[in-house]
Order: sequence, then C-alpha cells, then structure tokens
Amino acid sequence: MEYVYAALLLHKLDKEVNEANLSSVVKASGAEVNEAQVKSLVAALADVNIDEAVKAAPVAVAAAPAPVADAPAGEAKKEKKKEDPKNEEAAMEGLSSLFG
Repeated sequence: MEYVYAALLLHKLDKEVNEANLSSVVKASGAEVNEAQVKSLVAALADVNIDEAVKAAPVAVAAAPAPVADAPAGEAKKEKKKEDPKNEEAAMEGLSSLFG
C-alpha cells in the first residue's frame, strides 16, 4: 500500500513517478523497498492518467445514521457497525480500480 501512496504523493507534487523517485519516497517513510513491487507499479502506471483515475473513482462517504429517539444507544451502535464493512469494501474496490 505504501507504494501506491508514494505514487500518489509524487503525482500530487508534480514529480515523475519512476523507480528512483518511488524508491526514495518509500525509503523516506521508513519502509523496506521491494524493487519488484516498485518496478511492477511503475509499469502498471505507465499508461494510466492518474488525474482521470482519481476523478473516476467512487468516493465512499461514511455518514453515521441519526439514532432513532426510541431506540436504545446499543442498537444505534449495532446499526453503525453493520454499515462500516460495506463502506470499507466499497472504498477498497475504488482504490484497487485505480491501479489495476
């Protein structure tokens, strides 16, 4: 995941997303650099317009439902927990669609 974040950071700063820059950012974060993953991500992003991919990604908005006045507090928490996995899955699907 750190490689994707590094690529997004480089793109945001208008730096070239290449192996050297990506490795530098990952090293600076304190993580171990896996050269195979770096090469793979750079190759996967070669033909991707990151701006368009970010714009096209679905945005998962996690809005907590308003608790019902008659329902005990415990029930409102159960409902919230039921919705969180769906929102998290949707967010992960959107992120994975960006990069492959």
